Amino acid sequence: MDDRTPPHPSVQDVTLQQILEALVDPVRRSIVTRLWDSDTDIKCGGFDLTVSKSTATHHFNVLREAGLIRQHYAGTARMNTLRRDELEQTFPGLLKAIVTAAHRQQ
Repeated sequence: MDDRTPPHPSVQDVTLQQILEALVDPVRRSIVTRLWDSDTDIKCGGFDLTVSKSTATHHFNVLREAGLIRQHYAGTARMNTLRRDELEQTFPGLLKAIVTAAHRQQ
């Protein structure tokens, strides 16, 4: 593992409350929805976010700390992966329901 890779909680240690609090923000829901729709990892700068870089960093940190995303480095880019399979095992159907609702609102 790269020394720059931030710590990630075990999904089994994450509570439903943490996940719901992380996803209450529309910017964070848009990040999760984009990752859900993507076949590949996406670098932090690859999202079309309407917030400053420091605010975007905060949103990525909240999602990582809530166990929703995994971050790693590919060269100098911090990449983001949705922890879909892990979350599905612990919270069956939750992410799909949230993403489906987000798609309806778009």
